Amino acid sequence: MAERSTLYWGSGSPPCWRVMIALKEKQVLDVPHKLLSFDKQEHKSPELLALNPRGQLPTFVYKGNIVNESMAACLYLESQFKTQGNQLIPDGPAEQALVYQRIFEVVTLHQKMADFLFYNWRVPESERHETALARNKSLLTTEFKLWEGYLEKMGPRSYIAGKNFTMADIMLFPHLAFCVRFGLSQKRYPNLLDYYNRVKERPSIQTTWPPHWKENPPTMDSLKDA
Repeated sequence: MAERSTLYWGSGSPPCWRVMIALKEKQVLDVPHKLLSFDKQEHKSPELLALNPRGQLPTFVYKGNIVNESMAACLYLESQFKTQGNQLIPDGPAEQALVYQRIFEVVTLHQKMADFLFYNWRVPESERHETALARNKSLLTTEFKLWEGYLEKMGPRSYIAGKNFTMADIMLFPHLAFCVRFGLSQKRYPNLLDYYNRVKERPSIQTTWPPHWKENPPTMDSLKDA
């Protein structure tokens, strides 16, 4: 395969966003970004399917090496550019263990968030049940409380896995920002929202903020009571 690099991404997708943040944090500036439209199904084009048979975004190519899963892409960047930019995986065994733990806990948050927010979209109307929606909401609430507790335990002005910004924050923040856009309550989760308001000012996050979010302020309140 020819030596080429491209990040194919979609605006507002937490998995896409985390790769973009990682590229900025590691100061990998030689990767062109190609924005695709989910609405136009551009991620299902023959060009993309040749690189990513799942037809998903992000699709990431770095000098001919394809790493499409976003968590894998972020860890790949940290491995390949360990001494470049900001260190995202700490060296200490205890710190490293916590970072990896939080990274993979984000998978559970993502699943519970999707189960609740996209229930009506994924499930045919004839098969929907209020009890299922209520269960999904309850599971998501439990998940938010867990992350709220993690930050409370860490103490004021901490990150999700300690005093330093790490790969765990890159994994978590896009999902948290997505939830804030859907009306996550600051009163119910003050530590999470304080964390959100601090971390969103980080240059790597500001410069990669989803463009359509800038054009369309949040008006959704699906999570106001979650």
